[in-house]
Amino acid sequence: MTNSESPKVIIVIPARFASVRFPGKPLAEILGKPMIQYVLEGARQAKHAAQVLVATEDERIKKAVEGAGGEAVMTRADHRTGTDRIAEVAAHVPADIYINVQGDEPLIDPETIDAVATAMLEDESIQLATPCSAITQKNDIMDPNVVKVVRDFDGNGLYFSRAPIPWVRDTGARVAASHWKHIGLYGYRRDTLLEFPTLPPGELERIEQLEQLRWLENGFHMRVVETEYDPVSVDVPADIEKVEKILRERVES
Repeated sequence: MTNSESPKVIIVIPARFASVRFPGKPLAEILGKPMIQYVLEGARQAKHAAQVLVATEDERIKKAVEGAGGEAVMTRADHRTGTDRIAEVAAHVPADIYINVQGDEPLIDPETIDAVATAMLEDESIQLATPCSAITQKNDIMDPNVVKVVRDFDGNGLYFSRAPIPWVRDTGARVAASHWKHIGLYGYRRDTLLEFPTLPPGELERIEQLEQLRWLENGFHMRVVETEYDPVSVDVPADIEKVEKILRERVES
């Protein structure tokens, strides 16, 4: 936990009931508990967070969070992105750094949250940060559902894409290319976060359907922090079974 003299770090979990592919997803039951409770419990284990908030537009989610001993705040229903929802929270709840933990990550790794927070706490020039992990499965390189990232010499993101970047042109040569998977968790400083709703979406964001490209297209630098976390997100109802299997294996081990 932070003390009064340290920069305040808040984790905000955007949780929307009206998901197109999976309505009511935050309340989907996983081994007897709503998914949002798993996310909340994982986020609470992060050492740098002074507070964990769930930002939602639905009273049912708020009630579930409070029933699990958590804290939830109501936000507008018309936000287009989770970042917009967190920006609304930042306008009313002051902090130095806000960590965006997705509400569909029931297996969230608190060490990855802390890695992003640590990078920002140690370097005040970092306005935005996000994690990545090494891709070890060849199929993931070509999978458009696995977002890839390439970085500059300072560790800032040059580009995020559903395409296989970098592309190895000379396949006959001995080229050792590293591919990195982007993990959808973000850290923002308050002034930067509050600016997001005013930024115009760009052509790259529209084509790739990747919200993080809005920052790059508008001239921001995003520090990309290496971790070993390999997330298992819940995008559709069938993903619940995958998560339950992993949780059962953890108990058995």
